Amino acid sequence: SVVRVYKKTSGNGALTLYLGKRDYVDHVQQVDPVEGVVKIDPSELGGKKVFVQLCCAFRYGREDLDVIGLSFRKDIWIKHIQLYPEAGHKPTLTPMHECLLKKAGEQGHAFTFDIETNLPCSVTLQPGPDDTGKACGVDFEVKTYIADVEDPEEKLDKKDTARLIIRKIQFAPDATGGPGPKADICKSFMMSDKPVHLEASLDKEIYYHGDPIKVHVKVNNETSKTVTKIKVTVDQTTDVVLYSADKYTKTVLSQEFGETINANSTFEGSLAITPLLVENKEKRGLALDGRLKDEDTNLASNTIIRPGMDKEVLGILVSYKIKVNLMVSSGGLLGGLTASDVQVELPLILMNPKPQGKLTYKIKSQV
Repeated sequence: SVVRVYKKTSGNGALTLYLGKRDYVDHVQQVDPVEGVVKIDPSELGGKKVFVQLCCAFRYGREDLDVIGLSFRKDIWIKHIQLYPEAGHKPTLTPMHECLLKKAGEQGHAFTFDIETNLPCSVTLQPGPDDTGKACGVDFEVKTYIADVEDPEEKLDKKDTARLIIRKIQFAPDATGGPGPKADICKSFMMSDKPVHLEASLDKEIYYHGDPIKVHVKVNNETSKTVTKIKVTVDQTTDVVLYSADKYTKTVLSQEFGETINANSTFEGSLAITPLLVENKEKRGLALDGRLKDEDTNLASNTIIRPGMDKEVLGILVSYKIKVNLMVSSGGLLGGLTASDVQVELPLILMNPKPQGKLTYKIKSQV
């Protein structure tokens, strides 16, 4: 596959930032280094210095605060490198650097950032149709800028900066062959001495975005009522741990299967579902994998928490569950209890598969 090389030039033309990719993989033990090049025209600097910085920031605005223009921003992690005048940063040059330096020419200065392993992955909270400004969530940004000193508080002139958003992502581990989750419930009801037994299971632990998920369902209906259909829902729970511990759940899939299970009979079958972002475009606040300008994304991957990790640093935790409900005749009541009482839940892990094959580079300007 071909990877575009991204390029962004500052308003004054003095700086051009080159990156070979926008996605950086968290391999658990280490994260892909961010290797880039800045082309610097010293004649345009007016005696000032040039820095490049990598920042992981958390941005969150609550609906009731948006009205008065307030939002909450916190830099989770930030690193600066002085590139000009030369101040001792001499990264080992990689094929990626060589490719970018060829493009930048003699004025190119290479840099490498190592990302710490305890940082969150990129997550974007889906904006509503009328929302403006930067999306809420966790993002990583590479920025090169002209300044007198390395001071994050210094007010920078927009024309003196060039910036590109990047994504930190995780892929599903190779060993995905473990048994899938299973849950069951046996319910007895008023006016009925016999129960309904419901069991649901998945084939495996981890599913890739966009792949069909088969939910295996077994029902033993020993009551005198009829199960008219089976409803399957997938819920995404987003836990914003860094702000005010906001936790909310949104349904990303709800599907009904018209399977009739008569009194004193059984059912066994597989129900296929596929939760997709394309069917949830209007849901404000839904968690997505970090979104880059003009590039599509998908529902957020599950947050994988390593042992000993500080949850708060992760900013936003994302998880999923599948609910299987039996809908029962007589107005949805089964002996006086609602149909939702015959329900089981299964944890669901959604991730990206590891890409295959080697990468080649071509230049792509990003404005």
